[in-house]
Amino acid sequence: MSEETRNYIKEKLKLVPELPGSYQMKNSDGLIIYVGKAKNLKRRVSSYFNKTQTGKTLMLVNDITDFEYIVTSTELESLILEITLIKKYNPKYNILLKDDKSYPYIEFTKEKYPRLKIVRNINRKKNKNRLYGPYPNVSAARKTVNIINRVYPLRKCDNLKKEVCLYYHIGECLGYCAKKIDDQYMENMCNEITSFLNGNSDVVKEKLQRQMAKASADMNYERALEIRDMLNDIDITLAKQKISLNTRYNFDVFNCFRHNNYLSVEVFFIREGLLFGRHDQILTVVDHDDEALTEYIIKFYEKNNIMPREIIVPDFINRDILSEYLNIKVSSPTRGDLKKLLDLASENAQIKLEEKEETLSNSEKARHEALDDLRKILKTDKVTRIEAFDNSHLFGTFYVGGMVVFDDFLPNKNLYRKFKIDANVKDDLGAMKEVLYRRYYRVLMNEEEKCDLIVVDGGENQVNVCKKIIDDFKLDIRIIGLKKNDKHRTSSLIDENLNEIPLDRHSNLFLFLSKIQEEVHNYAISYHRQIKSKGTLSSLLDMVDGIGEVRKKELLRKFGSLKKMKEASLEELEKVLNKDVANNLYNYLKSI
Repeated sequence: MSEETRNYIKEKLKLVPELPGSYQMKNSDGLIIYVGKAKNLKRRVSSYFNKTQTGKTLMLVNDITDFEYIVTSTELESLILEITLIKKYNPKYNILLKDDKSYPYIEFTKEKYPRLKIVRNINRKKNKNRLYGPYPNVSAARKTVNIINRVYPLRKCDNLKKEVCLYYHIGECLGYCAKKIDDQYMENMCNEITSFLNGNSDVVKEKLQRQMAKASADMNYERALEIRDMLNDIDITLAKQKISLNTRYNFDVFNCFRHNNYLSVEVFFIREGLLFGRHDQILTVVDHDDEALTEYIIKFYEKNNIMPREIIVPDFINRDILSEYLNIKVSSPTRGDLKKLLDLASENAQIKLEEKEETLSNSEKARHEALDDLRKILKTDKVTRIEAFDNSHLFGTFYVGGMVVFDDFLPNKNLYRKFKIDANVKDDLGAMKEVLYRRYYRVLMNEEEKCDLIVVDGGENQVNVCKKIIDDFKLDIRIIGLKKNDKHRTSSLIDENLNEIPLDRHSNLFLFLSKIQEEVHNYAISYHRQIKSKGTLSSLLDMVDGIGEVRKKELLRKFGSLKKMKEASLEELEKVLNKDVANNLYNYLKSI
């Protein structure tokens, strides 16, 4: 931070009121890089500049050139504003959850003939079925469903067919599509399954033990071994730790342990008095424990949107505003079994951090060294956000593009982008040109944030294509290409002036650039596979820019087949699509 910036901030701090609100830290480009909230804005914002900082907090402070704040009437309003701004700006110094996946639940449907399946991303308000979980270990969820389906002849098909299928003949279905089923039998079976999913495995184990004894008596030893493995799965993989609690309702326990800039978070899922599962994550944080853990809990339930009846948190959390925001009970027990459980979560968080802190510290050191090396090569101090691009195709046709985003060499998956490429594009350079044009046109129009560095997978030709677009748009963005040698291994950098800079294969910079290269390559390929897996007609429509799931269904409903779509006039297509998209589809169909 320059002396001029320091003096500017010092003067501005004098004007900050001692009121609740949200504050936003900005970098030299005027971009919001951190959003926080405070009960006392003056005290909290000043703390960043009048204390000695280390680690990630020091990096944040060094990036700050300005700040803004919004005063609110209450702490709850400041929390709502903070979360709203984090969603809007996705600041790089706010915490990120480990991945974008939600936990699986087991769903037991409330149909006349129920089914059992694994589900994610559930809307609890719309979903009226019985849900059990969450299952942090997805293999445990699959094994649970498999065991129940093997022991109980539940319906397996999504839609009842006109005749019995293989599952009926092997005794794993009652033939609901063709047979009359006794209501009392169905009720008893559902009660036993519900009891098992609630943690009582005795009935299921007794059934399996009888089946194993019969298989052994019949000398069907293969079947007996199979049943024994299922019993082991129940005893080992699916076993839940019993907790001496009087409460039989569902609740989650959150606690944490902090050392330096690392916050280790532990979550216990308590279901029907059983420790059903646990989740842990280590975060690098810049703010106080209460701020970081509160933000984490809110993001956790936005991703896993099934709320328990209650959550238990340490006493330094503002329980009132968290409860009002999540609309559930939030408590901090001070004695008894629940306090012991809360302390146990903290102990587990500490153990997890102590196990991994050295590895994390080494990784952080390597990442910072790689950033320093890259900045020296490019002769700039400003390389934070990196965007990398790659294409995928099928035998030179059906191109798609992928873009991944890294902030300080850490992936920011919320900003990854996929691109459908015009059917007329028949080569890699043409595909790259279209993707780069579309991406940076949006940046030019201030629809999306500008990065500091573009990474393309290739040498001089790819760099030239990128440079022309960036120059035409008059954007100040650096460019590098990752050039491969004759053994198809990345060996050097090509900068925007086509200077070739050798890379040491053992350097941290090479390792981190290779990670970016691999990430964008896999991302583009996975998008192509995703499209192809939907089937031929669906895949072809997915290649047309402007056609998503809704328009695809409308086209299929109107024309029924690809042949009829190809025979349709532009005017007929415009009856389903708007003019631009209809034109895209018409030209695309004529080219295949």
